[in-house]
Amino acid sequence: MKVIKIDKKKWAEGLNKLRAAYQLIGPVKKDTYHDFQVLDKDQLPDFDFLNTRMSPKSIAFPQSEVMLQYSLDEAKEDHHIMKEVQKDASPRAVFGIRPCDAKALMLVKLNFDTSDYKDPYWIQAYEASTLIGMACDNPSSTCFCTSTGCGPYNEEGLDVLMVDIGDHYLAKIISKKGEELLEKAGWKTSADDPSLIEKKKSQSEAKITSAVETKNLKDKTILDLYEAPFWEDISFSCLNCGTCTYVCPTCWCFDIQDEAHGKKGVRMRNWDSCMFPLFTLHTTGHNPRETKVHRVRQRFMHKLKYFMDKYDKGIMCVGCGRCIRLCPVNIDIRTVCDKMNNFKASC
Repeated sequence: MKVIKIDKKKWAEGLNKLRAAYQLIGPVKKDTYHDFQVLDKDQLPDFDFLNTRMSPKSIAFPQSEVMLQYSLDEAKEDHHIMKEVQKDASPRAVFGIRPCDAKALMLVKLNFDTSDYKDPYWIQAYEASTLIGMACDNPSSTCFCTSTGCGPYNEEGLDVLMVDIGDHYLAKIISKKGEELLEKAGWKTSADDPSLIEKKKSQSEAKITSAVETKNLKDKTILDLYEAPFWEDISFSCLNCGTCTYVCPTCWCFDIQDEAHGKKGVRMRNWDSCMFPLFTLHTTGHNPRETKVHRVRQRFMHKLKYFMDKYDKGIMCVGCGRCIRLCPVNIDIRTVCDKMNNFKASC
């Protein structure tokens, strides 16, 4: 693939050119963290971060999304008829997404865009987006992406991979969408040697000291892992706060609810969490996962076993380390994975 050189002195100029054709989205500094948001006029993405607190999966899968609207006014001819809410399907350019988060979108896609089921809301938002990744040169101590089929320079899911070289960026063109964006920005003239990217990739991967071993998981019996004795210990300190699921870039669970105000109503979907007691509560009052042991086990079994068996695409994790850094009681998915991978059922 072609690699071009982008002078940082021309960076803002190129972004301003893109505003005529794209809505620009990028990482923005809050108080002590960064999050992805729509960039205001003349606002630049801030790349001075390790990783954002929340993953950018909300670009295609918003935390709350109105899908349908309706009227309860019986004086109107179309009362109680669901009508689709019009969405903004204009092109969007997402700058600074980390390779692990781009790979995570490919895993989430398995739930929303399949041969059997296609979610129009997710597909419309995803296909409108051009993803310009920023390679990760200083991974955190909690990052273990290289052992999950990913890496700090991984290209899967990206349209362009950018690398910071001090006074300029190197931009590796991965897709036609990425090439078109760079041309519209006026950054297409200066080519560069791609070997420098490979050198920096090796240097960055060498900095990752954390890893998970998953080679035995595929051959484990589901019931053996389900009945393993370590789940009580793992779940003991869990608060069922849901932080791990909300910051995870691969979690895809949602709930659909109606909200009515006066004679108007909307049907919307919101992120949900398998950590919440209400998640599996039946209308009969029965709850098949009524204890936190049930819920903690479900989360890790889904990430590390059920997903692997169903899709044969590794584990449902890209090694970003968010759940490790942000869990208030220090539950560590690496430790859980190690226990599951090395567990031997007694005869």
